[in-house]
Amino acid sequence: MRVYLDHAATTPLRPEARDAWLAAHEVLGNPSSIHGAGQDARRLLEDAREGLAAVLGCQPIEVVFTSGGTEAANLALKGSWWARAEGTDAVVLPDGEHHATLDVVGWLTSAEGAAVRPVPLDAVGRIDPAAFAAALPASALATALVANNEVGTIQDAAALAEAASGADVPLHLDAVSALGQIAVDFSAWRGAGAAPSGLVSMSVSAHKVGGPVGVGAAVVSRHARLTPLLHGGGQQRGLRAGTQDIAGAAAFAAAARAAEAERDRETERLVALRDRLVSGILSSIPRARLLGDPSDRLPGNAHVLFPDAAGETLLFLLDMEGIAVSTGSACQAGVAEPSHVVLALGLDDRAARSVLRFTLGRTSTLDDVDAVLARLPGAYERAVASGARSAGRS
Repeated sequence: MRVYLDHAATTPLRPEARDAWLAAHEVLGNPSSIHGAGQDARRLLEDAREGLAAVLGCQPIEVVFTSGGTEAANLALKGSWWARAEGTDAVVLPDGEHHATLDVVGWLTSAEGAAVRPVPLDAVGRIDPAAFAAALPASALATALVANNEVGTIQDAAALAEAASGADVPLHLDAVSALGQIAVDFSAWRGAGAAPSGLVSMSVSAHKVGGPVGVGAAVVSRHARLTPLLHGGGQQRGLRAGTQDIAGAAAFAAAARAAEAERDRETERLVALRDRLVSGILSSIPRARLLGDPSDRLPGNAHVLFPDAAGETLLFLLDMEGIAVSTGSACQAGVAEPSHVVLALGLDDRAARSVLRFTLGRTSTLDDVDAVLARLPGAYERAVASGARSAGRS
């Protein structure tokens, strides 16, 4: 029996997305061409844009299809920096952000001279809107996660956007982990303002909701000032040049619509499974500790600290038992380093190396949870013993 509890890294392709992707390949034509075949392709592309916009709570013209969430974050942050108002010299960056934004901001500091204004997380991984607002000089850009991709804590996106608007600062929200898990509403979070500040961009990714890998989108407000990363055509308001991936767009829209349609009932189901998993872990391993907000968290997320057990070792032992989990963000897979998110919660380096992230999705079952609970205590004991032997040799 193979148990897959790493849906936050990627989740299985939905039948609706597969069907939409295949059907789109039956349409011949470049959507930038003006002949009939090209216009047929264009209609399919724009139908996908409208369908995704309806899920994201934005206008279709604000959806810019990309190769994934990472490109979308790069477009949002680099594009905002290059088009920034005179005197802008800093990026407001909460601790514990995803590497898709951390590394972009790191590049902006080294290559562009940007300063970083950090915002701490509290003990459960929440960004305090007041602390966020205090870090927002008018001479800055800002970015924040809608939900933490590791510990699952859900942020107050509307309050962060309101703070940015009040400070006249452009804000990017990373909604990659949130889409399909909670209500995502760009327009509601942005509010009524029409200035090129406040919430101006948002990044999402298809493969987190059952769409194909290699497809994403940046939601870019019509009022945003943004310089494109790619040049060579006038596609997508000139913000992302190149022939557009019609099939990928159609599949993303189909997956997003399906995820949104089932979100309420899936939330209830996943919360029940997650709570059973967490309760079972804490009962069988009393030293274990759930990290992140205990209730205001993504429904399928259980991020657990296992004292004295290296997360990498525990992951390997579970994998040998046919159970796939994660030590953190999949973008850092294969890199044995402490979780920067756990460090941001105020825990030490040893704790940051002793965590596992279990994430459930639409294919997760009660049998999956019970299989983990049956195998985890033994794996934990072996991981602790392995760590003790290693410490003895050192």
